[in-house]
Amino acid sequence: MSSWMLRTVDRDSVFTRIDFRAKVVAAAVLTLVAFVWESPVLTALLLVIVMLTALIAGVKPDYLWRVLRLLAPFYLFLLLTQGFFAGEIILARTGEEMLTPLLSFPEQWWLIGGATMTLEGVLYGFAVIFKTLIMVLALPLVIFTTDVNAMVVGLVKVGIPYKVAFVFSATFRFFPLLFDEIQSIIEAQRLRGLAFERMGPLKRARVYARIAVPLILGAIVKSQMTEVVLQSKAFSGSSDRTYLHEARLTALDYAVVLASIFFLLAAAIAYLGFDIGRFAGPL
Repeated sequence: MSSWMLRTVDRDSVFTRIDFRAKVVAAAVLTLVAFVWESPVLTALLLVIVMLTALIAGVKPDYLWRVLRLLAPFYLFLLLTQGFFAGEIILARTGEEMLTPLLSFPEQWWLIGGATMTLEGVLYGFAVIFKTLIMVLALPLVIFTTDVNAMVVGLVKVGIPYKVAFVFSATFRFFPLLFDEIQSIIEAQRLRGLAFERMGPLKRARVYARIAVPLILGAIVKSQMTEVVLQSKAFSGSSDRTYLHEARLTALDYAVVLASIFFLLAAAIAYLGFDIGRFAGPL
């Protein structure tokens, strides 16, 4: 079983009992605040809170670790580019006249001669990294703690057409099948004596590229079977239907929505009125 498949958490908790709509509001507020904040300190603090919340909710630590490993090369590139080239942006936002140099290349070096990495650029790069991680890790707090059927009902309750909600739920049900298909193909290759562990990165990439052909063909067959099943059941996509699962907002859901709105207003007031959250602000 692929460890990358989209899966729900293993245990019941307060997060699994929160309505899907309330979770979407909370995740949207987190994403918006993280997008606006520029302070490395506050974005780091918010990231720690999001990660701890995800672990308490039952998200596997290995999932978080795999996400960090997957994004590590991108973040390293981002840190270098911001460290060397974000100086003009930082000067414009802070009003400072000089930045703190950390590393400079000699002028006579080809292409990179004279380039200077600054402390402010590195800090700004960390802030951008923390922003993206918050947005990425907000996903499991919404998706992994909610049943797919509850997602569909919640989307319909907020006015999303049932056809769109059905496509959304079918996509989440389809991804685990694709991951299982990939795992089955890889295991079949291993049984034929193909040792992935002994291959170099380029050869391994070529092998994975060949896996795409049977994977795409299998996905086409499954989609055609799904279409036949829906037609045989006279699927119309009408929202005027009964639902096995009901979605009702409880006191806990209203509390989550109100707390999210309060946090958004507090962050906006602090940012606009007291520069809290700005790169050159007090925090």
